[in-house]
Amino acid sequence: MKIALIGYGKMGKIIERIARSRGHEIVSIIDIENLSDFDSPAFKSADVAIEFTRPDTAVQNIRNCFKANVPVVVGTTGWALSEVQDELKAGNHTLFVSSNFSIGVNIFMAVNSYLAKLMNRFNNYNVEMTEVHHIHKLDAPSGTAITLAEGILKQLDRKEAWTKEVEGKSSDLAIKSIREGEVPGIHTIRYESEVDSITITHDAKSRDGFALGAVMAAEFTAGKKGLLGMSDMLDFLKCL
Repeated sequence: MKIALIGYGKMGKIIERIARSRGHEIVSIIDIENLSDFDSPAFKSADVAIEFTRPDTAVQNIRNCFKANVPVVVGTTGWALSEVQDELKAGNHTLFVSSNFSIGVNIFMAVNSYLAKLMNRFNNYNVEMTEVHHIHKLDAPSGTAITLAEGILKQLDRKEAWTKEVEGKSSDLAIKSIREGEVPGIHTIRYESEVDSITITHDAKSRDGFALGAVMAAEFTAGKKGLLGMSDMLDFLKCL
């Protein structure tokens, strides 16, 4: 498969290594210095593009992929899908979006939702979340933390909205964000009562899990149309 990379920082380089190890060809690498290459024959020849950049550039990168008619897998968080949704539908384009491409994290998300469903019966437990990432991450809370929070809010009647850092009222779900060192990502959800606590944590050991998931998403996306996500791909994986 022919893959174009958009963004060539640490994640881009890991994605390149993993994609090549799985037998794929990297036909174009676009970074801040060569944005004109979106119009190049090499980029337009790609079966799919993988985008890991910044929240303030992601939307334009997606539009450039639409213009070139190249399906795109987007790992950047902190931008709004609503900005491109109409263009996606009108142009019959292909966009795969996820707040986190790690297979382990997506299993963790399923565990999180199930635990919240169980805890809905036990009002004596309060819940909060902490996420830790490297100092280069611009958005806080992380996209993964927001997705996890949304999973809790769907199941836990006593919580109405997530908030940054502090719980203003009992119906708030507080998400505390820490930025330190080169931490790939740690997400911890804690249910606390007067008698005990229940804690679940996903701790990424490296960026390789995210990169592998992104390449698998690209493999899944090629040849498809419309808006796709990890739930689509995981259904596909169950058939293997």
